[in-house]
Order: sequence, then structure tokens, then C-alpha cells
Amino acid sequence: MMAGGLSESRPATEEIQNMVDAVKSQFQKKSNEECTEFKAVSYKSQVVAGSMYYVKVHTGNNKYIHLKIFEPLPHTNAPLELMDYQCGKTKNEDIAYF
Repeated sequence: MMAGGLSESRPATEEIQNMVDAVKSQFQKKSNEECTEFKAVSYKSQVVAGSMYYVKVHTGNNKYIHLKIFEPLPHTNAPLELMDYQCGKTKNEDIAYF
């Protein structure tokens, strides 16, 4: 992976699902949407001053969103932050930088 570039897409892990669960309330507040499901499907990562995760999430009824989650460096003791999101995605749509 090129420094600062996005990794290849990988299947979501338990760690990624935990991150998605941690920012669910941030997403619902920012988007004003309630989700019947909130299941991480796949993700890409980017090394910055911490880590940025781009995660495809299934929200029920064949609907998908992409989340951009920032994980600060451990020594900062800062929480995960939902930086951005994109709605209206499809199951087969690739995760891209946004």
C-alpha cells in the first residue's frame, strides 16, 4: 500500500464492526436516519496521523452506506469520530476515497 493511499478492500472484521457500532449514534444524528440494521460488510483503510477507515455498511432493506471513520493515535485517548458518510450506495459499489 502506498503511504497515505487506500488499502485494498477487505471483509469486515469484528474490530471493524465494533468501530461501526461506536459511531452509529453519530451517523444517525448527522443523517437524521434510523437504521434497521448496521452491519459492516467491507472496508479500506488509510494511514494518516492515526487511521482512517472507509466502511461499507448494510443498513437493511438492500440499502448500503459508506462511512469514513477516524481512529486517532492511541496516545491521544481521543474517541473514534465519524468524519463523513455517503448514503444511497449499492452492495456491489466499490468503496472509494471521499
